[in-house]
Amino acid sequence: MARNLTLLGIESSCDDTAAAVVRHGPGGPVILSSEAVGQTSLHADFGGVVPEIAARAHAERLDVVVEAALVTAGVTLDDLDGIAVTAGPGLIGGVLSGVMLARGLAAARGLPLFGVNHLAGHALTPRLTDGISFPYLMLLVSGGHCQFLLVEGADRFRRLGGTIDDAPGEAFDKTAKLLGLAQPGGPAVEVEAEMGDPKRFAFPRPLLDREGCDMSFSGLKTALLRARDTLVAEKGGITLQDRRDLCASFQAAVSEVLAIKTERALALAGEVTALAVAGGVAANRTVRAMLETVCNRAAVPFVAPPLRLCTDNAAMIAWAGIERLHAGIAPSADFVARPRWPLDDTAPALLGSGKKGAKA
Repeated sequence: MARNLTLLGIESSCDDTAAAVVRHGPGGPVILSSEAVGQTSLHADFGGVVPEIAARAHAERLDVVVEAALVTAGVTLDDLDGIAVTAGPGLIGGVLSGVMLARGLAAARGLPLFGVNHLAGHALTPRLTDGISFPYLMLLVSGGHCQFLLVEGADRFRRLGGTIDDAPGEAFDKTAKLLGLAQPGGPAVEVEAEMGDPKRFAFPRPLLDREGCDMSFSGLKTALLRARDTLVAEKGGITLQDRRDLCASFQAAVSEVLAIKTERALALAGEVTALAVAGGVAANRTVRAMLETVCNRAAVPFVAPPLRLCTDNAAMIAWAGIERLHAGIAPSADFVARPRWPLDDTAPALLGSGKKGAKA
């Protein structure tokens, strides 16, 4: 680029209120600030994210978080070249809160505005962190989504497969709840699994007998429920070691499914520059190790952005806006907030619904 481009990103699709400022110039991209306020304590008593509570919290916090991002970055609205905001998919109340604030700021300063697909933010993050070239294979594996995407350009994504029901992170959360562990469930299950026997319970590996890259995790969660209930019926409860073994066996099943499906996705994708992963489940060490093994066998580079940029954040949204500017895609303020928004409009819809709505 001949000059620096500085964009403000706003993200409010689920339960993190986030804003960030990213600058891209001849020296590459720099995250000037990335602020986020979570809502875990607000939803703790309900066993999951309550959309109405999340939307209200976003509305109350967005302006404060945006101001903090600008101050940390050392810029004002007048220093910006544009604004990018998550326009979906997500919990519609939160998405609307972010979109309305972004529209107001853009109109007040006459700034270009981009409505960004939340999944595109995740999919383009490896270019922000590692500068990888198109095309690459992206595994987005989180609490609300699980997809294999062939990323061919700033707005060109081809879905090769995805989950037809629960996303892996959602299955981890439900498993934690079934076993009396804290939320979010992924980290809690992983800690228990480290001290468990991954071979004690023969949990199913769903859809491995079906060609392609589609996945299913709902039945795996049900199998764990039945194993737990069997132990309770036989022993009157479960021991600490039972819980650890259940977690380890569940984690092993999820990891193996993701690894085998990744092998298939790499074969379908053809020549790619890398396999990249994003989403909270990508932080799981067992999952990551198995994916790295797959890449080593296939002689394909493995790219995993830092955890803070794998989970929901606004830097990825700002970067997606910069990618669109760089690609010559015109900004537009007439986009609508969308609870569902597939990246690949040509792919058939996936079944099921997760924390962020139907699988896109």
